[in-house]
Formats: sequence, C-alpha cells, structure tokens
Amino acid sequence: MIDFAVIGSGISGATISNKLNKKYSIKVFEKAKGVGGRSSFKRFKNKIGFDHGLQYLSPRSKEFKSFTKKLIKKRIIKLWRGNHEFLNKRVKRDKKHVKLIGVRGNNDISKHLLKKINCKFQSELSEIKRQKNCWLLKFKDNSSAYTKNLIITAPFPQVKKLTSKFVKTKLFKNKVKMNSSLTVLLMTNKTRSNVSSFFTNDNILGWVSNENSKRRFKYNRDLWVLQSTYEYGRKHTDNYRNKTKYYTNVLIDRFKKLTSLKIKKIYFTHIHGWKYSSNSKPLKLQSYWNKKIGLGICADWFGGPRLENGWLSANNLYKKIIK
Repeated sequence: MIDFAVIGSGISGATISNKLNKKYSIKVFEKAKGVGGRSSFKRFKNKIGFDHGLQYLSPRSKEFKSFTKKLIKKRIIKLWRGNHEFLNKRVKRDKKHVKLIGVRGNNDISKHLLKKINCKFQSELSEIKRQKNCWLLKFKDNSSAYTKNLIITAPFPQVKKLTSKFVKTKLFKNKVKMNSSLTVLLMTNKTRSNVSSFFTNDNILGWVSNENSKRRFKYNRDLWVLQSTYEYGRKHTDNYRNKTKYYTNVLIDRFKKLTSLKIKKIYFTHIHGWKYSSNSKPLKLQSYWNKKIGLGICADWFGGPRLENGWLSANNLYKKIIK
C-alpha cells in the first residue's frame, strides 16, 4: 500500500508530491490526460500548441522567486519578452513584475516536479471512504485504490463535496467564491502583430495571448488564446457546451474589434470552460492537515488567485506533515 495518494497534478499536487517522494511512496491521480491542472498545454502538433489556462507566472514572494530562479537555471522556465499592451487605461501597467513561462509549455513545472513519480491519468475521484487505518478511493471509471494518507488539491467546491464529513474544522464555513472563465484557442493567418499579449478594457474579453511570441516554435500561422472576463465566465460557463459555436464566435468577434488585427482566415478553434479557475479572496490559513486520519488539503484557493499561492500552500502542508 502506498504512503500517500495525491489527487491532482497542478502546481500544488506536483509540489507536495515532489517533496514527499523523498521520504515516502507516492502515487498521483489526475482526471485529465496529462499533468498541469489549470497550467495545461494544448498540443496542436509537435511543439506547436497553446497554453490552455495559466498564461504566465509573476513571482511575488521571496520563496517563490527563489524557486523560479532555480527553474530558469535548469531551463524549465524562461522570461516572456515582448510588448504586453494594456488597452485598459484605468489599470496601471505593472512594470516591476516579470512574466515567466514554461520553455515548452506552462505545464513544464509540473512535468519537472513529477518526472520521477508514478502518475495515473484519466482517473477522476468520485468518493473517499475511511477504512480502519487507510483510505479507500473510488474513481468514476469504477477503479479503486488504497492509501495510508490522502492529499487532495482540487477546487474548493469539489474538496468540500468529497471531504466535508471528515473535516471537523471551520474550513468549509469560509465563503470561497471561485472565478469562472471561457477560453478560446484560435489559429489564424499571420497578422504580423508585434504584441505578445493584450489586457483589454472589455466586459466580455479580458485577455489575449499571442502564443507565437513565446518563441517555442516557428509556424506560418498565428496561435492565440482568448480568455473571457470572470464576469462573463460566471454568467455563461455552465451553459457554454450547449452553444460552443456561439460563445466561440462572441470571443473571436470581440478579439477582432478590440485589436483591429487583419484576420483573414481561421484554421482552428477550440473552446473550454474553466468552472473553477481561481479564488480572488484569500483565506486565513494556507493548508489543512489532519494527522490522525492522514488527510491533507492544499490548493491555490487557500491564498488565491495566483498559481504561486498553490505552490505556497503545498509547501505549508509539507511542513505540517513532517512536523
């Protein structure tokens, strides 16, 4: 039986697994086809692809800055150069903080941290049961697993549903409001744009990324990531699967209008709804650990909304475990 089962391979799951793996047996269960969580990379072909969720890192804490500097030296991440244009004149451009991206994709950090760890993909956890001195995990594909200790790194509503009868603290009395957003991946003709990203002044389209500007590949077409505002995502993420073409066109039309780029042809589109993308309001604690039953929870929503908060949460949980 394994010492720790970790649910989720995003930054929190990858970080806590990497640290625990030095002393314990670990297995990671991930519902998607690959690692990264909301830092997932959607491959189109070969090295060509899109950062599907997280667009960049901008380290704030001393600890995370130190961590990213090591990753830069190892060529896991790099600086995202270029012209990052703010169309919203009411928002002050933050020149102090750099933008860091994965060398091959923004899931590179999770890949690096999990390279020596056993991961099982397409395994979505549906139920947990406490049996004597271990946990029974049940998955949606009818498979199951046993583990001595369990760590869950899922979004707040999913964690609450799975663990509320085992967590006897005030954790779930916190009013955590998870942000939602729609993301469109778009491939167009070459536009000769010299802009790496657009931060807009729109109430529908909030952010645009020029994937070619990340210099991971050379291609004769432009790749874009269009992300809706949280306001628009909150209203429409639950319904987007019924009208994918409609919502795709809404975001593309806003993109054309706001940037005035000469889009002559569209070769590829894909839309995805991030139901639980982030939490804007931080909690007073960074993680949860119950040593008696071997249950831990860490995720970015403890400190939200930045991916960095997920890394800090995992480190905080690890200190509690080894204490």
